[in-house]
Amino acid sequence: MEDLKNVAPVEDFNWDAYENGESFAGASQEEMEKAYDSTLNKVNDREVVDGTVIAMNKREVVVNIGYKSDGIIPLNEFRYNPDLKVGDTVEVYIENQEDKKGQLVLSHRKARATRSWDRVNAALENEEIIKGYIKCRTKGGMIVDVFGIEAFLPGSQIDVKPIRDYDVFVGKTMEFKVVKINQEFKNVVVSHKALIEAELEQQKKEIIGKLEKGQVLEGTVKNITSYGVFIDLGGVDGLIHITDLSWGRVSDPKEVVELDQKLNVVILDFDDEKKRIALGLKQLTPHPWDALDAELKVGDKVKGKVVVMADYGAFIEIAPGVEGLIHVSEMSWSQHLRSAQDFMKVGDEVEAVILTLDREERKMSLGIKQLKQDPWETIEDKYPIGSKHTAKVRNFTNFGVFVEIEEGVDGLIHISDLSWTKKVKHPSEFTHIGADIEVQVLEIDKENRRLSLGHKQLEENPWDVFETVFTVGSVHEGTIIEMLDKGAVVSLPYGVEGFATPKHLVKEDGSQAQMDEKLSFKVIEFNKDAKRIILSHSRIFEDAAKAEERAEKKAAAKKTNNTKREEAPAIQNQTASTTLGDIDALAALKEQMEAGKK
Repeated sequence: MEDLKNVAPVEDFNWDAYENGESFAGASQEEMEKAYDSTLNKVNDREVVDGTVIAMNKREVVVNIGYKSDGIIPLNEFRYNPDLKVGDTVEVYIENQEDKKGQLVLSHRKARATRSWDRVNAALENEEIIKGYIKCRTKGGMIVDVFGIEAFLPGSQIDVKPIRDYDVFVGKTMEFKVVKINQEFKNVVVSHKALIEAELEQQKKEIIGKLEKGQVLEGTVKNITSYGVFIDLGGVDGLIHITDLSWGRVSDPKEVVELDQKLNVVILDFDDEKKRIALGLKQLTPHPWDALDAELKVGDKVKGKVVVMADYGAFIEIAPGVEGLIHVSEMSWSQHLRSAQDFMKVGDEVEAVILTLDREERKMSLGIKQLKQDPWETIEDKYPIGSKHTAKVRNFTNFGVFVEIEEGVDGLIHISDLSWTKKVKHPSEFTHIGADIEVQVLEIDKENRRLSLGHKQLEENPWDVFETVFTVGSVHEGTIIEMLDKGAVVSLPYGVEGFATPKHLVKEDGSQAQMDEKLSFKVIEFNKDAKRIILSHSRIFEDAAKAEERAEKKAAAKKTNNTKREEAPAIQNQTASTTLGDIDALAALKEQMEAGKK
């Protein structure tokens, strides 16, 4: 306290004047307030004015608008502008000139929103570069704060390079160009990519102007797609098509390259106008066909992996970039039409024989059936005429059954050689596809690689026995099993069938025999070679009636002859004179003779 200096009051201070509201100069307080107010800006509520940042901390920004008090604005209203500093001019919206605490209330966000629509339209019209704050992710892109308006930034417009992680952009302030405005819905679309495209375009022109076909450049893998790989050549992109990645087949480019990998590529072609550059990777290595073993020749065995399957065959890779085709016809000695998938699948390791080799055309055909002996070379030894075998039914035709005795050995059983007794209309009545059937070799056609086979020949010919049973005139029980226009098929004993025409199906009472009816039939024709038996039901009672009629005629004739012998002497003894009584006697004799005839 001792160090404190006593400060003497102003001796000539006019306390009376101060209490009366007079200034030092004798002016009134009202005059002084007027003079002070004239030094301040005239402001109104709900007005946008420019202010100067005079102080800021981590939470607030102090802005002077030339008013008697400064306004405080939250720093987060300026997050779109991380470079904000003391001395910057900012626009503010005056919400209240003086709140309850006497504080000037300002808003930067509202100021931006008030002017934002005019500004964003002007930015589009003038192709102006503006700043924006990326607030968050949304479907297909990002939401950007531009002048307080929420604008849409499509994912494809963030950068010229494909974006792998969108989240790293959230919270960043970037420069944008307004590319589209929907006036009706107040929608704004912005692009960052558009800013760098112009610069890249110039770079591309310079780079493409120096390109030459065959030139080898170093590039970086920028993007991998299902159809190829995009390479960044330093400001311009080129595409290595999937077919130019490797001499071998590539199903996925990721098998050959990876993202951000640096590699040398050769320029195959480029387009000045569309600025497309076609690149190659495989062209930097010799073609595998040129490195193929010079000693390799037709007939040699090779091993490889199935890389592509088709119905007509399989492509086998015997070395990277060297493929041969195994046609389906070279997969089996069988002549049946089959799909290559029945024999192998992609990824299978197979051994094959070289059938053709054209180094100039870079083509090779292979076969696997050649690894086995052709069964037709020794067909007479393995399947001699008369030999019996088990075959598998492969196919039907109207005239017979195609069977396979072993792979590559086919034969035909004619429909007439299926059964001795049954009349087969179609082979499907007798057997089914996939079934086993016993056969006997009848003929060998080596040239056409086909055997003639029989099935019925495995059994004795029953028609030798039928010849003694179904003799012409013999009568047998039979059942009508099928009615046709020309007659009926009749099932007879021993599993044999006969045929009766309609006139031979008439019964004794005049009615016609019907389906499933069991009747007696007489054999009227037997043909062993044609395996034909013709029957008649009508003949049974017709022949009986004829036999009876013949018997009656014979008896009547006999009786007539006896009568004549008895009457002859009486006639001879008659005298030449004729009386009326004689005439009566002759008339009676005539009646007697006629009665005898009847």
